[in-house]
Amino acid sequence: MKELILATHNLGKVRELKQMLGDVPVEVRSLHDFPELGEIPETGTTFQENARVKAETVFAHTGLPVIADDSGLEVDALSGAPGVYSARYAGEKATDEDNNRKLLQALSDVPESGRGAQFRSVICAIFGPGKEVFTEGVCRGRIGFGPRGDNGFGYDPLFLVEPDYQRTMAELSLAEKNAISHRSRAFHNLKPLLVEFLREG
Repeated sequence: MKELILATHNLGKVRELKQMLGDVPVEVRSLHDFPELGEIPETGTTFQENARVKAETVFAHTGLPVIADDSGLEVDALSGAPGVYSARYAGEKATDEDNNRKLLQALSDVPESGRGAQFRSVICAIFGPGKEVFTEGVCRGRIGFGPRGDNGFGYDPLFLVEPDYQRTMAELSLAEKNAISHRSRAFHNLKPLLVEFLREG
């Protein structure tokens, strides 16, 4: 069975992507299996640049097929912020709660109708030398006025999902989230390419 590395330390992302890969015959590993790599600096100014840096760094170190994603929250009223800086919106050592608090403060005067937002995910996959592909996924929603739900991470407790805005991403089950999330949509576009790669091997 082939090995595939998910280039992340985020256990939430690992759990989500492992479920999406459930029917694919591959052994999934993460950066927890390669502690010598440490944190890979995200120096890019776009999701695509950051995903590529992570994928290329891990592939150069391991020689194994790798999937790296960079994703974040883009808020309409903030001109797309926090965007690529979503994980460190409130500072380099910010917790999810810190970031959520700062976002709510930034939107404190914005009415419900102006709180549109989207999660965006860009995946870079490297299957071998010269075999680099990108896919993308977007999930639209709206930022609520306070956190709700315990199932997600990051900005999930604030993100009310289209079309009815009745539940936040953190109030969905993992299966429900994986059916609509930005990462699942990006991965849905990647999966046929991954299956083809595995078949070739």
